[in-house]
Amino acid sequence: MSTLVDVDEALTRYQPVMGLEVHVELNTVSKMFCGCATTFGAEPNTQVCPVCLGLPGALPVVNGKAVESAIRIGLALNCQIAAWCRFARKNYFYPDMPKNFQTSQYDEPIAYDGWTEVTLSDEGQDGETYRIEIERAHMEEDTGKSLHVGGATGRIHGADHSLVDFNRAGIPLIEIVTKTIEVPGEKAASVARAYVAHLRDLIGGLGVSDVRMDQGSLRCDVNLSLKPLGSHELGTRSETKNVNSFRSVERAVRYEISRHAGILDAGKKVVQETRHFHESDGTTSPGREKSDAEDYRYFPEPDLAPVAPPRDWVEELRGTLPEQPSARRKRLQQEWEFSDLDMRDTVGAGALELVAATIDAGASPQVARKWWLGELARRANEQGVDLDALAISPEQVAGIQALIDAGRINDKLARDVFEGVLAGEGTPEEVVSARGLEVVSDEGALGEAVDRAIEANPDVAQKIRDGKVQAAGALIGAVMKDMRGQADAARVRELILEKLA
Repeated sequence: MSTLVDVDEALTRYQPVMGLEVHVELNTVSKMFCGCATTFGAEPNTQVCPVCLGLPGALPVVNGKAVESAIRIGLALNCQIAAWCRFARKNYFYPDMPKNFQTSQYDEPIAYDGWTEVTLSDEGQDGETYRIEIERAHMEEDTGKSLHVGGATGRIHGADHSLVDFNRAGIPLIEIVTKTIEVPGEKAASVARAYVAHLRDLIGGLGVSDVRMDQGSLRCDVNLSLKPLGSHELGTRSETKNVNSFRSVERAVRYEISRHAGILDAGKKVVQETRHFHESDGTTSPGREKSDAEDYRYFPEPDLAPVAPPRDWVEELRGTLPEQPSARRKRLQQEWEFSDLDMRDTVGAGALELVAATIDAGASPQVARKWWLGELARRANEQGVDLDALAISPEQVAGIQALIDAGRINDKLARDVFEGVLAGEGTPEEVVSARGLEVVSDEGALGEAVDRAIEANPDVAQKIRDGKVQAAGALIGAVMKDMRGQADAARVRELILEKLA
């Protein structure tokens, strides 16, 4: 194994070149070529039929809704929509692909030659916009899912045996492939992350996918190569497969820059191969040597008729497109009365949609932003995951704030409620009840706690009697500590002043 090179050092000698392939699972009710359900998390192998299992004599039929969704995605990416396109068979063996070929599109995709723009929102990069050219967006079907049992890592190496779930086989996919991306080397990882986040927002806004990276409905393959600075000849690429979080996309780019530079510095050649990304430490490991297109023996799918979307239908679909993410961000910033810094941090944290959904569920903009960029961002950082991978919904965040607004809990107790919800203990209401977190408003109990605080702090009590009302804060703190943070702080202050002022 070659020595890894510090990324900043590598960028003094090499220019990274990227190509990003993003796979989007559509949220159609049925699969791409059959009527099987697409419900996530169903019992293994319960959503299959002769068509998606590739049994002899079974004939596929194209899902019309999937074609519509593909066109809308293509239009949102400023692509040309093909007047005529067809499916092909991509031939290769993989255990979780029941037909031993994947029905996809190759040289005749439904959408091609597009572009989109991404804006970097990280600190120090506010407002930097990069145009990403789109090679194509084509339709295909997903494969099944392998589960490797008995090993420590969940990978096939070291496992005792493997199980295959074909529920996912045949689910409609749109693969969005960029043209070559060359940006300043130090921006490469940030641009890759911003692009995938942009696609998540764009496609989520179309309503054609739930774009849940944690469930695999949006995942990215990162192709990367290095070339010497000033050279026009592209290097050999690696393809890091199925990267499923924004953070991981950024880490995968940085690791591959470091790895490639170490190989090239040692005078060796980079192997064209697929790589597996490891969330635990941000590294990649070899998968299989990558095939070129001719090795897949593409040929037109004989069992499916070509797709020829009428031009008037395409224009009708163009009229259904929602506002672009950049325009929507500007509108939301005005509606929410966020400063430029507030909005930049919200977008940069990947929290825009979460904040929006929390507001829709009843929370105020400032409160929604406070929880997602504060308490929840801290917990996501501790777990090493993106915000949207946390086991809490915007509706639950709004529900916790509603309990605060009703005076049933305070901000301190809310953090305990967040902890309980994230631990899977139930809804906010259930956590409050099970943990006994509700604020104590019983006058008798509060009065006794105030008396104990006054008795324990006679000097502070005398200052309040002498007119220094601001000193009440110390007694309020003592009462809150005595009552484990469950006292109504406003009422405690009133009782202190009633007794001493």
